[in-house]
Amino acid sequence: MSSPNGDAVVVAEGVHKRFGATHALAGLDLTVRPGMVYGLLGPNGAGKSTAVRVLSTLTRPDEGRVTVAGHDVVREAALVRTKIGLAGQHAALDEELTGRENLRIFGKLFRLGSARAKARADELLERFDLAHAGNRQVCTYSGGMRRRLDLISSLIVSPTVLFLDEPTTGLDPRSRTEIWDTVRDLVAEGTTVLLTTQYLDEADQLAKHIAVIDHGRVIASGTPHELKARIGGRLDVALAESDQLPQAATVLTALAGSSAEPDLDTERGMLSLPVGSEGVTLPDVVRQLDQVGIKAVDVGIRQPTLDEVFLTLTGRPAPQDTPQNKEASR
Repeated sequence: MSSPNGDAVVVAEGVHKRFGATHALAGLDLTVRPGMVYGLLGPNGAGKSTAVRVLSTLTRPDEGRVTVAGHDVVREAALVRTKIGLAGQHAALDEELTGRENLRIFGKLFRLGSARAKARADELLERFDLAHAGNRQVCTYSGGMRRRLDLISSLIVSPTVLFLDEPTTGLDPRSRTEIWDTVRDLVAEGTTVLLTTQYLDEADQLAKHIAVIDHGRVIASGTPHELKARIGGRLDVALAESDQLPQAATVLTALAGSSAEPDLDTERGMLSLPVGSEGVTLPDVVRQLDQVGIKAVDVGIRQPTLDEVFLTLTGRPAPQDTPQNKEASR
């Protein structure tokens, strides 16, 4: 019988990693299928960066089994390194060299030989729209250009799996969008990307599958839609007469089968109530209100954001991009 993980490109089973008294990974399980962006989310200190370091052979696990592209990260670490690329939180570039020189050095480190390293550098600069800056020193690059150059330096050997550890931290919105487009292009060409990020909208935009980790283990996983469906949405209703809000709240709470207290805004005549992912429709809402003589001027069911999913699952808001958080997110 074939293994249920037989077509997976990354598999982690029961992985533990300790740093002194800190149990960074406490039974981590991951299964990443090929040709997708797999998002890894979690609070600061949840173990995201440690997981990436284990998966990319930079740190040995204390317990458990990990394979990447079919190779064991401990027993076959050298083989794994020929199949992966890694772009960490901080650009690994020589600021005094040009972009082209940086890429050629990476090529030589991967033993491509001088001619092949030169050709590969030129190819990547052209492909990712950096050819115009290839002969400039990296210290003259914008933040977005540096991050893009760092990312493409991890593509020197056309990796099967690319690990991106918070690739857009600190970038402006335009630069983030450029990185997103680059990631989409890579996946379209067959590269599998494992992405950790502090930006939940980034995971929502890019990831086909998301795992939320906390205290070193996965606490929830699924597509963005599946994770949102787990916590349901919110029903927002605007009434013609704000003095009918209490009665409307009673009717709609019963309809939704909710035990939560609705939010009432008497100034605007608005009611907001959490609802499950199934069972409540807009026609049901309008019908129930009509039956008791309440006129609604606007009715909508809003799907939750990943930020709300994150808060519900972890009990903490999504981390913000601050120097303190960067220091803490291991």
